[in-house]
Amino acid sequence: MIEAKSLKYNLSDLEPFISAQTLSFHHQKHYQGYVNKLNELIAHTDFEGLSLEEIILRSASDTLYTAVFNQAAQVYNHEFYFDSLSPASSTKDISSSLNKLIEKDFSSVESLKEKLVEVGLSVFGSGYVWLVYEEDHLKVLPFSNALTPLVKGGMTPLLAIDVWEHAYYLDKQNLRAAYLKEVVDHLLDWSFVSSNLKQMGVSE
Repeated sequence: MIEAKSLKYNLSDLEPFISAQTLSFHHQKHYQGYVNKLNELIAHTDFEGLSLEEIILRSASDTLYTAVFNQAAQVYNHEFYFDSLSPASSTKDISSSLNKLIEKDFSSVESLKEKLVEVGLSVFGSGYVWLVYEEDHLKVLPFSNALTPLVKGGMTPLLAIDVWEHAYYLDKQNLRAAYLKEVVDHLLDWSFVSSNLKQMGVSE
């Protein structure tokens, strides 16, 4: 059984950029709904008892399990997104190894932020914008719907921003650009990104 993951901050901690109402609906309704549906789908199957990552990888390549993949990937994507946010966002938390890669691939943190907004706006319909590490490079990539970099061989996810409308509609209506700008400027957890990179063995 897959357990829902608690937020690492309070519902009101991301205000004024993401309201407690939006975060409550997002985490307690949308995300919890994916967890509940996934557990229904995997009950009494070979997926039961596997980790979330194992379920995603095993279901990704078989169209018989598209429903399982979609629910599992959305659980994973949402957890990554929630962990990518922090009310105490600070670029001072960018490790030296991460900073070197940012300067190499984007020239500056500000340029990376601009790229995250640009790519987030390019997602047609629903999906996510991801910062990933692949072959000693950082890349900002759009992923539609539930698709996740976890299923892309050699690609390590570092950060995710949800651009499904339920992530911002109550606060910003259809103004995705305003939502993205506030997230990248005020809410990204750079210590989380740095930690994910460190787990890849990228030295300082």
